[in-house]
Amino acid sequence: MKDLFGKAILDFQTNNEPENLVTETNISEPDEMSIAYLFRDFKQMPKIEQAALQQAKGKILDVGCGAGSHALYLQEKGFDVTAIDISTNAIKASQLRGLRNARVRDILEFDEGTFDTILLLMNGTGIFRTLAETSKYLQKLKSLLNPGGQILIDSSDIIYMFDENEDGSYFVPADQYYGELIFTIHYKKDTDEPFPWLYMDYNTLQNAAIANGFQCQLIKEGKHFDYLAKLTF
Repeated sequence: MKDLFGKAILDFQTNNEPENLVTETNISEPDEMSIAYLFRDFKQMPKIEQAALQQAKGKILDVGCGAGSHALYLQEKGFDVTAIDISTNAIKASQLRGLRNARVRDILEFDEGTFDTILLLMNGTGIFRTLAETSKYLQKLKSLLNPGGQILIDSSDIIYMFDENEDGSYFVPADQYYGELIFTIHYKKDTDEPFPWLYMDYNTLQNAAIANGFQCQLIKEGKHFDYLAKLTF
């Protein structure tokens, strides 16, 4: 991977002529995203993200921290926050922003303590990659939780992206879960390698959570098929 997502974040932080990211999936056309959105403060965040940050407690792990906006907010509130991301450039940017404990780590290989709250935001189920791999990730996350700990995770039901039949059913792939997408990122006339990214409707997440020994609670629903869930065990 060329880490174009992280390069865009670092360019914005260092004022290195940043440009908009262009993302596309196997079921959607290219779409531009302003990098400034990743540097938003609490008041600019969606209600679902605000709710997650307000429910965070104790020692916190922010998985897939990106530019570090969520972790920085919690750090400023006095929490002990560890932020991880597979993007070296994103971690550099978050450190430049003042995030004290930010590390380049893959969650599956992370083994540096246990936590009271684990955050996976901005479609946190995306890191699971595919539905078949979800249990592997949930078991890893469980191993990082303290007794009484919680996972706060958000996602979206993307069924709305598919055509609807007259009977109310949808034209979805017959050979895979419809939330399994392939993402491609373009930045400054360069293109990164496509990668799998998973969106999960709440019922599917709940079923996966229960199958892996969690209780799953719907915390908040957004205006566009998105939601925040809390997993405990």
